[in-house]
Amino acid sequence: MAELKAATATLDARTTKIRNVPIAVTPEGFWCCPSQAVLQKTAKNQNQQAKTKGGASPPASKASSIQRAPTISSERRTHSTPTRSKINSEEQRCLSGSRENATTNPPKAVNERPQKQHKISVGFGQLDMSDLKVVLYGKDGVAVKMSVHKNILAENSTFFADKLSRQSPVSSIEVTDCEDVEIYVETVGLMYCSDVKQRLIKQTVPRVLRILKVAELLGFGACVISCLDYLEAVPWVGEEEENVVSSVRNLQSESYGVSPVLKRVASDLTTPPNDTFSHIIELVLRSNEDRGRREMKSLVQKLLKENSTTCTSGSSDLCAETLYRSCQNCLESLLTLFQQATDIDFAEQPLNIKEPVFRQIAFEADNLLWLAEILADRNAADEFAVMWASQRDLAGLHSKLPVKSRHLVSCVTARLFVAIGKGEMLPSKDTRRLLLDNWLQPLMDDYNWLQHGCRSFDRKVVEEGIGQTILTLPLEDQQTILLSWLGSFLKVGDSCPNLQKAFEVWWRRTFIRPYAEHRSQSGQS
Repeated sequence: MAELKAATATLDARTTKIRNVPIAVTPEGFWCCPSQAVLQKTAKNQNQQAKTKGGASPPASKASSIQRAPTISSERRTHSTPTRSKINSEEQRCLSGSRENATTNPPKAVNERPQKQHKISVGFGQLDMSDLKVVLYGKDGVAVKMSVHKNILAENSTFFADKLSRQSPVSSIEVTDCEDVEIYVETVGLMYCSDVKQRLIKQTVPRVLRILKVAELLGFGACVISCLDYLEAVPWVGEEEENVVSSVRNLQSESYGVSPVLKRVASDLTTPPNDTFSHIIELVLRSNEDRGRREMKSLVQKLLKENSTTCTSGSSDLCAETLYRSCQNCLESLLTLFQQATDIDFAEQPLNIKEPVFRQIAFEADNLLWLAEILADRNAADEFAVMWASQRDLAGLHSKLPVKSRHLVSCVTARLFVAIGKGEMLPSKDTRRLLLDNWLQPLMDDYNWLQHGCRSFDRKVVEEGIGQTILTLPLEDQQTILLSWLGSFLKVGDSCPNLQKAFEVWWRRTFIRPYAEHRSQSGQS
């Protein structure tokens, strides 16, 4: 082991401690520096061992600090190097690594400890032919001295080529304030590899991003390209996508060809793919498979809700245009079906002819309810409220259909009342009054069915929405609607919406506020 002996200078054994540090030796002939956490853990463990032996410092050891162990890193995947009991002669010529501590000055005070600098020596390739020392100064007193070859570094790195060309001969290069010593050493080691991309295969995305950053700083073009090839092919998980996109876009040079990586997240189209969006909406609206239709409606609604805050005004307008076009088509189809189902001859038709029509009515009503939900979530349902409130013919035919087939139509009305009550949309006074005039009574007719036959129906929320909508109207309109409601409520009780809260507010506005204001004004005069 003469070629691999530890670089232990003739230091006083009482003041110097040689500690073994886990090091990964690769077949290509480079070593990966352990993280600072490993260095600290190693020092701590050996300090504890020293205390158990009475606190005496161990004598200087000539044993090599090279141990065959996996690379220590913070990522999940690591280099896996097979452990062998011997080091063959070729590796003895190509590899060396030793960790040494600098001698420390005597303490100035009893309770004062000198700050120790962690020094690590790394060798690449054939050590007997190395002609350059590169010293990296990292955080927490870590210093790494690399024994390298000028021709290898100059061929692969514009940074080192520039350094070496400035003066000759150059025997040592220092890199101060090195942010990522571990990756810096590994990147230099990659210059000795014949196939950099193959070496990256078992790495994680975060680690490759770190290598990419250092490779660009060093002007190591082959490594940058290999990192980009890796990132273009490997799957991204969770937050990795944003980190990859950000790192690739921050590359200073455009000559590396970053577009294949970025094409995963962006197309060459300069306008939003509205045709694709329309196609998706149409596919969902026309699906006859209940489970797939239900799940995709939920998914599309969730996705639209997520990016409603990030859409630009142009893309948002295009989405709304598509949704309203679908609403208009569903309304026209629903009115045609209502007219067909209420025709005199339709009642004489056999059940196998009537049932498909009733199913199609429920189908179109469910579509309208979904579209109303999306528009309300995007605070863009004002125009839909106008469209729905104006359906006088549809509302007039409502009572002529079986409640089982028509109740989803009332769910659309209820959703609009909820949206107005929550302030999710701001339709005009005329639209709100027209909505109550045309659709409140059909909703009341279906209320008992909705409570007991519709799982998603929330009575309290709907009643709050109806009451708040009524209370947004002028006081005379409130009186007209609430007195009509009172007559119905006194007849059917719970089979009618309970609008007592709205009735109380109207009562106070009508019978209490005028006199309270009159007394207040009289007192002031």
